[in-house]
Amino acid sequence: MHVTLPLLMTTDFPALTRRSVETVQVNLGYRCNQSCLHCHVNAGPQRKEEMTAETIDALLAFIAASPEVKVLDLTGGAPELNPNFRRLVIAGRQRGLRVIDRCNLTILEEPGHADLAEFLAMHRVEVVASLPCYLGENVDRQRGKGTFDASIRALRQLNALGYGLPATGLVLNLVFNPQGPVLPPPQAPLAAAYREHLGGEFGIVFNQLFTLTNMPIQRFGSMLVSKGQFNNYMQLLRSAHRDDNVEQVMCRNLLSVDWQGYLYDCDFNQQLGLPIGRAGRPRLHLTDISAAALDGCAIRVADHCYGCTAGQGSSCGGALGDEVAAAPTCGA
Repeated sequence: MHVTLPLLMTTDFPALTRRSVETVQVNLGYRCNQSCLHCHVNAGPQRKEEMTAETIDALLAFIAASPEVKVLDLTGGAPELNPNFRRLVIAGRQRGLRVIDRCNLTILEEPGHADLAEFLAMHRVEVVASLPCYLGENVDRQRGKGTFDASIRALRQLNALGYGLPATGLVLNLVFNPQGPVLPPPQAPLAAAYREHLGGEFGIVFNQLFTLTNMPIQRFGSMLVSKGQFNNYMQLLRSAHRDDNVEQVMCRNLLSVDWQGYLYDCDFNQQLGLPIGRAGRPRLHLTDISAAALDGCAIRVADHCYGCTAGQGSSCGGALGDEVAAAPTCGA
């Protein structure tokens, strides 16, 4: 795999500083039942890394000492494959946290997860589900044959439990990623297209659609390098940069934790190996510092950061601003 970090370190991206940590995003491991082309984590069935019970205990102690933290955002790989996933969800909810599960949907059909949807609903976990298009052929091309049909079955299962219905308060958000080296289309009209197609064809409802820009790192970055498209894609991101998105980037209020318990400004920095450090200590662990002690600290930036500020902007919660320049299609 081509390594893109050396291509990203020279940058003129604006300096950023941290605000109070409101969201702790935890990567529970890189093991996944899928190997998606756009995956910035390079997750897959053969990955072995996963957070241990001891590190989860340290995470819970960190959160208990950090009353400013309101959101526990669980990701992977497929976070549900970690044997401690359910324990962590329960502990987070008992502490009054908003708990998010970044779910690939097909995990609901994996052996041992037949009751996963019911568990999530019981504990009122927000589901952020990856569905990179409303067209089956595009999803299968990006995520593997049969993925779309499995995803539709999973969405219907979640809907049957009340997910996506305003009256229940069970939140189901979908995530779109472009098929290739292009910016995502505008979020609002694309969400309308998703609703029309998924509702009309399959009777599926959801709360919001989040459009995410593909980051030029890991599997997607390597693909760009191998096809000679890396420089053109970076030029696209840089030319579409909007200063007003800088104030809203997620790393201002988010702390990323890797499967070993080390701290990063965002999940993308985690995958590039750019940890939060201090003088004499190149990377900080959950047990080294409190969330409050990070307030006002500099954020590590590199050229990939333009992926968060290009066009309408991109974050784990979708677009940051308005963009009306592209057609609302998921086929690009």
